[in-house]
Amino acid sequence: MSRNFLLVDPLEHAAVLKGLASPARIAILKQLQAKGALNVNELADLLGQPQSSVSINVQMLQEAGLIRTETVKARKGSQKICHSLYDEILIRFDDPIAKADPDAIEVAMPLGLYTGFEVSAPCGLCSSEGIIGLLDVPSTFLDPDRMKAGLIWFTRGYVEYQFPNNARLSNLAIREIEFVLELSSEVPGTSADWPSDITLTVNGLDIATWTSPGDFGDKRGAYTPDWWKLKGSQYGKLKSFRIREDGTYVDGIRLSDITLGDLDLVAHHSIRLRIGVREDARHPGGINIFGRGFGNYDQDILMRLTVR
Repeated sequence: MSRNFLLVDPLEHAAVLKGLASPARIAILKQLQAKGALNVNELADLLGQPQSSVSINVQMLQEAGLIRTETVKARKGSQKICHSLYDEILIRFDDPIAKADPDAIEVAMPLGLYTGFEVSAPCGLCSSEGIIGLLDVPSTFLDPDRMKAGLIWFTRGYVEYQFPNNARLSNLAIREIEFVLELSSEVPGTSADWPSDITLTVNGLDIATWTSPGDFGDKRGAYTPDWWKLKGSQYGKLKSFRIREDGTYVDGIRLSDITLGDLDLVAHHSIRLRIGVREDARHPGGINIFGRGFGNYDQDILMRLTVR
């Protein structure tokens, strides 16, 4: 079973740190993790605390993006049901996107150069000049102007890219593959609290799933063009996915047992990368992929092969 984790940058996630800075709130998170969804009254009974105190702490956890709540009908009025969002919360102080090895082989893949796709609406593509084709029409992903895309979004499905296996062509042994790309969830408008399970697949194997915390629109992306509406997705998180000989790592955290050996790279002239949201995702919150001319990093999808 895949685990959902949140990687916390202390400078960017003060609300998360505040949410965790209380034994009472930690106790709520532990109960939700152990027992599943619970209403406020059930939490109060389990913790032996007043319902009013639990309600305040639940509100703080929700504002911090650590839990999700929904209001449902009860026999008398309504009740708030609380859901855990993360299995692990990790705080790190270093830069998870390491500098390139001087001997590494790098390939930058333009966002619109996908070789296959299967997407569901809402969906669309943009270049730095304007919208490509029609919004919310999946067949627009066939438009020849897709080659200019700097932003792609869809609700479920995938886009797939075919990278050249330049190490194999040069008879070099690969000891690590890294993919670096800027990602966020996708919601009509934006919402910082909109989790989405984004899965990367390499050569047909799901290597790891990262849960994006939201679709960010609190400020304009550093490279997002002025014509793009402020209520639209502005930027994402720059993520590093590394497949090594001992497993797969996301931002330096080992999340998967998939190794380089599982990918059978020697047998393939290309390396196929699929980026998407699965139909059975626990948090099917859509995806934005940011490329050149959008977001905060102005880069294509980068593949880095570290060789022996």
